[in-house]
Amino acid sequence: MKLTYFGHSCFLLEIAGTRLVFDPYLSENPHGAVDPATVPCDLVLCSHAHEDHTCDALALARLHDASIVAPYELANHFEAEGARTIDLMPGGGINLPWGRIDMTPAIHSSSLELPDGQNRPMGVPSGYVIRAESRAIYHAGDTAVFGDMRLIGRHGLDLALLPIGDRYTMGPEDAIEAMHLLRPRLTIPMHYNTSRHLQVDPLAFAAAGSAVGHPVRVLAAGESLEL
Repeated sequence: MKLTYFGHSCFLLEIAGTRLVFDPYLSENPHGAVDPATVPCDLVLCSHAHEDHTCDALALARLHDASIVAPYELANHFEAEGARTIDLMPGGGINLPWGRIDMTPAIHSSSLELPDGQNRPMGVPSGYVIRAESRAIYHAGDTAVFGDMRLIGRHGLDLALLPIGDRYTMGPEDAIEAMHLLRPRLTIPMHYNTSRHLQVDPLAFAAAGSAVGHPVRVLAAGESLEL
């Protein structure tokens, strides 16, 4: 299994011969713009409709003949734009030939900016658990910490991707509480240092997590990790 970080909440996960892009924020990513044409993938998973989590979903789908996985209403929006989609809702999931995708709850909002500048509510915020090759990976999306994270982690998690940016999601202290509930073998922080409102020291978070028994690995944009 190989994980590549592109900054913010965008990752490429290569597992069981399948390539999954989470929260596709490539071409406009403040951590470094990436051409979607250079990121071949099979599935594009969007946790919610905000632009910093859907920016390049359609481009990836069209360039690489990928399917978009998203909450029901957001999937319908992408389908109307010509994309092939897999619609899910929190609590549900789908078995695929290579493994399983489960959609989890998240505490946030979900809206899509229209051409006139107005925001339209678009489905529910979510996270994902990917299970394949006897591994379980949790991408939390944008969320606050919540008690049912204990249920998300009840079968064991090899990796948790958690937001730490504060203001719009949980900050470092709540992310440590989330690790207490989830009990992953390893955590990678995300959703930080991409705007003036999201300024957090990920290395300080990693040190604080490790000090209470939760290993944390900080990835730079463009860095990959083999698990």
